[in-house]
Amino acid sequence: MGTQWIAGAERLGDGTIGGPMDSPGRPARVVWHTTESGDGNASFNAVERYLRQIGAEPHILYCPATDRIGQFGPLGHSARALRNDGAARTNRTGKACIQIEVLGRAGKPFTGYWEPGPNFRKLMAAIRSWGIPDAFPAGTPAKTASAAKRDRNIWLTKGGHFGHSQVPGNDHWDPGAINTKALFLAAGGTSPEPKPSTYTVKSGDTLSSIGRKTGVSWKVIATLNSLKSPYPLKPGQVLKLKAPSKPPTKPKPPAFPGRQHFKAGAVSAHVTTLGRQLVKRGYGRYYKEGPGPRWTDADRSAVRAFQRAQGWAGADADGYPGPETWRRLFSA
Repeated sequence: MGTQWIAGAERLGDGTIGGPMDSPGRPARVVWHTTESGDGNASFNAVERYLRQIGAEPHILYCPATDRIGQFGPLGHSARALRNDGAARTNRTGKACIQIEVLGRAGKPFTGYWEPGPNFRKLMAAIRSWGIPDAFPAGTPAKTASAAKRDRNIWLTKGGHFGHSQVPGNDHWDPGAINTKALFLAAGGTSPEPKPSTYTVKSGDTLSSIGRKTGVSWKVIATLNSLKSPYPLKPGQVLKLKAPSKPPTKPKPPAFPGRQHFKAGAVSAHVTTLGRQLVKRGYGRYYKEGPGPRWTDADRSAVRAFQRAQGWAGADADGYPGPETWRRLFSA
């Protein structure tokens, strides 16, 4: 079982968009859509309301310009963004059929101008948790509506990524000819196999032969293992191939600038910094526009929601950031 809810994604609607899959024995897949709209927070909010009103919710709504992400329902249940293929319910095909609506237009592929960030990487990590490969089995999605091809056999038998234009029973041609390689590169790629950190000496080995086998300079091996000429080696001896890595240090959150920046009438770059962090943490739904440098009710509502998520109430969740709110907000 893969990831059901993406950490940090805004919860959209009541979380009950569909039901169990019809063919859980078939491979899991992803379907990419575009909303045929603009992007940004105002469009995000408008499209989110519209999709719920017409009962056509995907799993994910994503903004390629702001990296804002929202989720309508668990990834292991069906969504509502596809038409049936005759009697076959395409929304319920496979172990999972993760559907993503991207704020953009098919005629202007979003991979040509987007700014993917941590939320996009979280999305792709959730997709990969279902065993979905970094591949488009039906090829690159079509450039035009007339070029769209829908192969029922590929759809039913292959796991991977599909454009809406490649799903049988459907007539839309979104998301357009997106750059599929860019999609996977922005996700950080698949995890490479770690290179060995040690080598066990075998009979007949020399530093030069070990260097050729491992791709590590013999001089580096000699230095790491404090070997000196004539560099004696014994079968069974374990040699280090790389220096021990230092544990990563967590970046320190920015210092709290003071309560005076967060009150009625205040205008400060610190307000913008606060707002952007709130959007990253999944509280962007409170902003119709922005965030910006002027302290507004939207800022206070977003801060209050974050404070309540910490389990605070009363004066501790009044919507005005103090040192502890600031520390927690920026420490994740």
